[in-house]
Amino acid sequence: MKKGFIKKMISNQYTLIDLETKVEIIAQARGKLRHMKLDEDSSFNRQLTKKTKKETKIVTISPKVGDYVLYDDSEEQIIIKEILPRKNDLVRPDVCNIDQVLLVFSAINPDFSFHLLDKFLIIMLQEHLAPVIVISKIDLISQEALKRLKTDLIYYESMGYEVYYVNSKQRIGIDTLTHIFKDKITVLAGQTGVGKSTLLNALMPELGLKTQEISMALGRGKHTTRHTELYLFNEGYIVDTPGFSKIEFVIFHVDEVKSYYPDFIEKSEQCKFKSKCLHLNEPSCEIKRLVEVQDIPLSRYENYVQFCDEVKNQKEKY
Repeated sequence: MKKGFIKKMISNQYTLIDLETKVEIIAQARGKLRHMKLDEDSSFNRQLTKKTKKETKIVTISPKVGDYVLYDDSEEQIIIKEILPRKNDLVRPDVCNIDQVLLVFSAINPDFSFHLLDKFLIIMLQEHLAPVIVISKIDLISQEALKRLKTDLIYYESMGYEVYYVNSKQRIGIDTLTHIFKDKITVLAGQTGVGKSTLLNALMPELGLKTQEISMALGRGKHTTRHTELYLFNEGYIVDTPGFSKIEFVIFHVDEVKSYYPDFIEKSEQCKFKSKCLHLNEPSCEIKRLVEVQDIPLSRYENYVQFCDEVKNQKEKY
């Protein structure tokens, strides 16, 4: 069998890149491939509920863009026989083995959301992905409003996140982005209507992807991407995936939430209860003090409290 990499997927038809010859091949997935017996250490095995633990089981798995696979080309119809272990696996967007994610947010229409940003960053940490924050539609808000947004995002830059500001239609800021793709597989992700396809068009005009304006009646975008595909760009790959407006993280216990706030972890040693502090109702909490003196943005702390409440109040899944 030969080894390939899934570049494109439409229904059950997969475009593979042979890793040795770099030739593109059209293949289908073997029926039995979907039912795989997994041991507890398998990269495909996930804990989905609070009460179930990882264990040996048979699950349904389908190949997706980003997968490394073994395929058989001895017959006329080329068949994918096996999916190799994944280093990460996203559900929305539905891709895997990604190196970095361009988190695309619009400055307006839809309005920038720090709640959504903090939620995305939790998911990026859970999936061991490096996020790059891209703010689009900077031409549609006032200079004063843009200055305020940039000031608010300085905190995230101080945490080590790269932040870029672009006007995709006029290609403003696009050149500052191009260096980040080298030797990486990058996925664009973000809320519906933020301009992911427009940004991809600006980066790769030759694709001529269709874009749509925000539906004024619905107040949100209509998604225009019809399939998932990986494009060669600047010595790396970009994956264009369907947009989405709802994202969920999988956290079972409230005391786990703080572990996805690296800025809180660093400062919690000054809390009275140190690493055991939940930064909610405990006395002498350093995190709450830093919020009061505005060293930590109030919005980031309020989002943290809301995420804790979500975990506390989530319904049990069995």
